[in-house]
Amino acid sequence: MEPSAWRNRTTVTEFILLGLTENVGLQSVLSVVFLFAYVATVGGHCSILAAILVEPKLHTPMYYFLGNLSLLDIGCITITVPPMLACLLAHLQSSPAACISQLFFFHLLAGVDCHLLTAMAYDRYLAICQPLTYSTRMSREVQGALVGICCTVSFINALTHTVAVSVLDFCGPNVVNSFYCDLPPLFQLSCSSIHLNGQLLFVGATFMGVIPMILISVSYAHIAAAALRIHSSDGRRKAFSTCGSHLTVVCIFYGTGFFSYMRLGPVSASDKDKGIGIFNAILSPMLNPVIYSLRNPDVQGALKRVLTGKRPPS
Repeated sequence: MEPSAWRNRTTVTEFILLGLTENVGLQSVLSVVFLFAYVATVGGHCSILAAILVEPKLHTPMYYFLGNLSLLDIGCITITVPPMLACLLAHLQSSPAACISQLFFFHLLAGVDCHLLTAMAYDRYLAICQPLTYSTRMSREVQGALVGICCTVSFINALTHTVAVSVLDFCGPNVVNSFYCDLPPLFQLSCSSIHLNGQLLFVGATFMGVIPMILISVSYAHIAAAALRIHSSDGRRKAFSTCGSHLTVVCIFYGTGFFSYMRLGPVSASDKDKGIGIFNAILSPMLNPVIYSLRNPDVQGALKRVLTGKRPPS
């Protein structure tokens, strides 16, 4: 490519994140709220990780996946909230490289989250429907392999979108109508065709959202059928109680994800999209520790021992 042509392609040297509001007074309030949300989220997930590490009862495949999910949630909110606070308080601009890096890591971690939730559904299926072979079918090697597959598929997806966005022309305006760099608001700023990007987004959402959702649904269909064959009401309640937290997280995560990335028609960013983005990137990671510890006596007991410094019972 000729040097003059390259200069014409790189007229935008920085992106300005519009954030959630242009009201200066409200920006200060939002900064405090989101700082509290960030500290609460990181603290909650670190507590879950500490509980899993110190409590022998939680040294099971289900909590191994939950620990990885906590690490992913810490990563997702760290990628979005601190840069947003920097833009709100210090009015810092984001370079194209920093913006695209944020895009890559957000989609990498969120993608692993998608497939990890599928692995957790498979774990529940084996535990309830195949209890006699559960320990061999969900060995440490299998657990590690499942996490490795989740990371590999997500890396390929995130890298594909990142490369596709990095070759777009951005020649102004440079105001990103969001509080973090994501595909839909960046598509709005492109001076070149985003037809290929839209196709890649739809294909990626199918592999990262639709297929995992189908696998989760099939797993829970088998779980429901197996639970209904249990004659005692206590047995059925115990079988369903182990899945309630996971199903709640799945509904929240995939519900917001489908709204953000699976809509047809022209790409647009609105205040409603920002609300969905807040729920997907901030509120969902903050709620997960509460959801997984609610009505779970093992996690609650482990958290109490972590907070009080007591040793687990031998």
